[in-house]
Amino acid sequence: MESRNIVSLGEMILNGYLITSEEAFSLTNIPEEDIPLLGAYANKIRARFAGNSVDMCGVINARSGMCSEDCKFCAQSLHHDTNCPVFPLISQNEALKSIEQLARDGAKRASIVTSGKGMENDSDFERIVTLIQYVTEQSKIKICANLGTINYDQALILFQSGVKRYAHNLETSERFYPEICTTHPYQDRINTILAAKKAGLELCSGGIIGLGETWEDRIDLALTLRALDVSSIPINILNPLPGTSLAKQTRLSPLEILKTFAIFRFILPDKVIRPAGGREVNLRDMQGAVMLAGANGLIVGNYLTFGGRDTAKDFTMIYDAGLYPNPDN
Repeated sequence: MESRNIVSLGEMILNGYLITSEEAFSLTNIPEEDIPLLGAYANKIRARFAGNSVDMCGVINARSGMCSEDCKFCAQSLHHDTNCPVFPLISQNEALKSIEQLARDGAKRASIVTSGKGMENDSDFERIVTLIQYVTEQSKIKICANLGTINYDQALILFQSGVKRYAHNLETSERFYPEICTTHPYQDRINTILAAKKAGLELCSGGIIGLGETWEDRIDLALTLRALDVSSIPINILNPLPGTSLAKQTRLSPLEILKTFAIFRFILPDKVIRPAGGREVNLRDMQGAVMLAGANGLIVGNYLTFGGRDTAKDFTMIYDAGLYPNPDN
């Protein structure tokens, strides 16, 4: 019965159908032996609607630590006692050096990331804009930004400064969000995405799986991203870091992770779905399998507070899956 459901829904989506919440949830009940079939259909859907290219993006930790927010997963929060690096806004030359290294490694996008809730009352905003203008002029790589919550005027300034895409994760469903963060509401995140969209920026927003959320929460997150028409969707897999509130959280199994990516592809046929932080430690030797379960993007290099893996291995993984890196967009 489950395999027939996978085939039926997969064929409907291949013919242009948008899956419903109930139909997506029905896929969560498939047995483990049917996960390869689910992944195969997710792969067909990705090929049909998003092509065979993989969007490679790196992140630049431009300001680290001392964040006032209480996000339970985050090593940069003041509410946690971690070994997170703490430093103020980096210089323009430091940023350019990191971006040039990402470019040498093969990434075609770099996201400038700063710690903190957002830019509303942040004295660094003007300096960040100047930094972005400098690296945009000095490098050929596409520049994205992830600066926390912003308003429309700030989004417009970022767009005019050369930012191509704004990144701001929803993290999880609206229902589960209060279990993860209490210092600012979910609507702040939605408002930031809407402001970035109104200003003409491409949207990058996803979340984290393995926080303790349910399947319903994951599906609600995917459907919210679909409603917002987010083009790039990073999916982090919780890497429980010592000192954070989720340090003892049980890790997801590789098969559950693959099922999650495949279901996201069923819901979001034509988007960039990007395995992000935690893929190395959670998927382990099955990282290549996620590229055959609907994924078509990667965060490459190191993450904000922990290391990634050799980018050359990611390129090999992509080619071995019959894909190719970096679409020209």
